[in-house]
Amino acid sequence: MGAQQDDSLGPLSAAGIPRSLAASFQEYDLDSLDPKRHQELLTERVLAYGNRRELRWLFELYGHSHVAEWVQQFGAQRLPWRRYNLWCVLLGLPPARRRHPEEQRIWPY
Repeated sequence: MGAQQDDSLGPLSAAGIPRSLAASFQEYDLDSLDPKRHQELLTERVLAYGNRRELRWLFELYGHSHVAEWVQQFGAQRLPWRRYNLWCVLLGLPPARRRHPEEQRIWPY
């Protein structure tokens, strides 16, 4: 994994992350992100905001099983609801279930 240029993705960071993802990581320095150490963060942001090329990059980097496991474990809490629903359908996961308002209440009275 180097900083080589992938024509379909455009320029890459030193760790091989597509620079087109910079807008999804505004609070981070893209060059300091490491695909091994920041696997959860990269998965979350690319699933939530990535385009087709960036999604293809994610699946090639981590594999289908990792992405499916991540969506099952964290998707409901960390992805926008519509994206979570979409990934459940595309990955063949059980249908997304939204919490009922009474389950979301902090104060039960």
